[in-house]
Amino acid sequence: MSPRRFRLSSWGGRFGLAVATLWVLTALLAPVLAPYAPDAVDLPSELAAPGSGHVLGAGENGIDILTHVLYGARVSLLVSVFAVALSGLIGVTLGSVAGYAGGWVDEVVMRGVDVLLAFPGMLLALFITAVLGPSLANVVFALSFTGWTGYARLARGQVLTLREREYVQAARALGAGPGRILFRHVLPNASGPLLVQATFALPGAILAEASLSFLGLGVPPGTPSWGALVDQGTQYLLVAPHVALFPGVALVLTVLGFNLLGDALRDALDPRHLER
Repeated sequence: MSPRRFRLSSWGGRFGLAVATLWVLTALLAPVLAPYAPDAVDLPSELAAPGSGHVLGAGENGIDILTHVLYGARVSLLVSVFAVALSGLIGVTLGSVAGYAGGWVDEVVMRGVDVLLAFPGMLLALFITAVLGPSLANVVFALSFTGWTGYARLARGQVLTLREREYVQAARALGAGPGRILFRHVLPNASGPLLVQATFALPGAILAEASLSFLGLGVPPGTPSWGALVDQGTQYLLVAPHVALFPGVALVLTVLGFNLLGDALRDALDPRHLER
């Protein structure tokens, strides 16, 4: 699949790529773009409507909404990327080893996956963060603990399909060990579906972090977060709807963009689309 075909495959793919790029740049450049420090307050402007002093308005205690939206992107970037990377590392490693080894190793790993899947992921993340307390590290741990199972199932299925291919048998006949075959020959050919899985997992992690912060179990109090800002805005919906509106719009656009990007990436890596 050529890069040109992927970029121009659909409007959804282009929109998703633009949103993902804007999201990353916003998170990285938040200290440069933000008009105020994230801990700055302006009490006389509390709940002020959007205007010249505060472009997107002010929230409780006069915090600048634009500043908190920009820094909230940084929090969502840190949490989602680390959670997806950690859960992907754990899930792909366990799933691929289980699929290639088979036998009791496969049984132990997959029964562990079944046990975790018996609990709703969000409820389990709520329980973990409630026990450990609100912090970025605890949110990443909770999301990784509940998110690796999808990668494990996908990696196992891909390995079961690929381990009997001709090039794997040839490598085995040449004396390659199981570890070399798995990590040099099998997993690289399973990277496409795993990459799509990670792309779809990013908006899920962003939503999960926002949900935990909305409930007061995500980031510590005072840390800019889209979920925490929406939670604050629900108290002032009738008098200052902008407090919840702008972080909510940022959250919706980001999740929508990554979902569209995942759809385009899935289509681009689908062999059935190669001849179209």
